[in-house]
Amino acid sequence: MLKLYHTAQSRSTRPRWLLEEIGAPYELVRISMKDNQHKSPEYLRVHPHGQLPALVDGDLTLMESAAICLHLADKFPDAQLAPPPGTPERARYYQWMVYTIGTLEPPVLDVFLNTIQLPEAERSAAKAESGRARFAEVAKVISAALGAQPYLLGDRFSAADIMIGSTLGWCSFMGLLDGQPVLSTYVERLVQRPAYQRAGAD
Repeated sequence: MLKLYHTAQSRSTRPRWLLEEIGAPYELVRISMKDNQHKSPEYLRVHPHGQLPALVDGDLTLMESAAICLHLADKFPDAQLAPPPGTPERARYYQWMVYTIGTLEPPVLDVFLNTIQLPEAERSAAKAESGRARFAEVAKVISAALGAQPYLLGDRFSAADIMIGSTLGWCSFMGLLDGQPVLSTYVERLVQRPAYQRAGAD
């Protein structure tokens, strides 16, 4: 059985949501970061950086949320969470999976660190403002890609929506989607999905 190492309000929510979309049985192993379980010798044997998520699939152990989502979408093709290989849709799907990590997350993380997570004395207003400005540019690109369509690949929901949508949900929490009607509507659509609600129910 698949085993997902998970903690709430982390990137592990992405593969958990995807697993709920797939409907495959899996074991959820909760890791308490508050209790430093992610730095225990046992968990460090699973994930050498002590971060979340990690997935165990038989003899395979994977880290990185995007890699886990890519693997699971391919492993369960009947769920239709990834377009067929070799198609233009597959290329755009790869683009958005990578875009989440390489382009969307960095400015959002700068805002989060410098307005919420870091002790107030360590925060940089300049870094937070730079993050907001960079996010605004990213928001234009994603909004233009969505247009009036429901999902990034048109009418078809995919793992790319899980990656981008989960990060935009984090943005919404921080107020970054204020004045972003296309992205706000997109996130509202995604959070109504039964699999999303099951994944966040506890």
